[in-house]
Amino acid sequence: MSAPAAAPSRGADPGLRHRLAERGVDARLLLLVPGMVFVVGLFVYPFCYGLGLSFQPAKGGGPFADYQRFFSDAYQRDTIGKTLRLAVPAALLNVLASVPIAYRMRGRFRGKRLLTTALVVPITLGTVLTAEGLLTFLGPRGWLNRALTGLGIVDEPVTLIQNYWGVFFSIVISGFPFAFLLILSYLSGIDPSLERAAATLGAGWWQRFRRITLPLLAPGLATTFCLTFVLAFSVFPSAYLVGDPTGETRVISIAAYEAAYQQYDYAFGSTIAVIMGAIELAVIGLVLAWRSRFYAGTTGGKGS
Repeated sequence: MSAPAAAPSRGADPGLRHRLAERGVDARLLLLVPGMVFVVGLFVYPFCYGLGLSFQPAKGGGPFADYQRFFSDAYQRDTIGKTLRLAVPAALLNVLASVPIAYRMRGRFRGKRLLTTALVVPITLGTVLTAEGLLTFLGPRGWLNRALTGLGIVDEPVTLIQNYWGVFFSIVISGFPFAFLLILSYLSGIDPSLERAAATLGAGWWQRFRRITLPLLAPGLATTFCLTFVLAFSVFPSAYLVGDPTGETRVISIAAYEAAYQQYDYAFGSTIAVIMGAIELAVIGLVLAWRSRFYAGTTGGKGS
């Protein structure tokens, strides 16, 4: 009689569970289910629903009728330019203002925590409280105008609210803490030994910043600009509270709100929201393309 065949070893013929585990697929992936349900329920489904609704115009005329309606109406179309004129300068100012402050604050010095707290306090204020503060400080009878007229610098109050500047200041105040914290985190990730090595070779602070810090910081600058731009482009309460919602600060979010909740044309409101998202994606794509063209290194800030 022949000897019974040896049972196959587990290592020679691993089961399905083992093969999946080798590829990182195991029961721990079930922990992602709640997060995926949250993302699908609150982001993916509303986006797909709104996108589909934009191709179902209430007044008929084909799937792209509302898009044609938006771009053929100068009153609606001009909201794109008005929003960009607010969002782009505000995002640039926040990024440019954050760089020198974060560059100085990455070291250790007395009062650093207190100063950092003061710089990020606007995050806790909210849009409405920020607008109230601007009305109190920059209004016709605000502290600034009373000081200027009291000193004889101006004869009449300077108009800094209920116009472009009121919304611009509100966006800058609300967006600066995010830009500052992001850039500070990127600067903290740059190895300081790189600058010390350059200093030993005779490089001045400007040469060290321009040739070492700035190139390594470039990915962080692009990312920070994108995030602050999206935050500024979606401005809505400030445009009403400290701006001119029927004139120079009638931004695209106001157009979408009026279409959906004043005219009750949800399809047209969805169309404007889709256009708004497409513009944001286009600007982000241009910024990231610029970054990839002028910087091809890693994004970790550690150098190579």
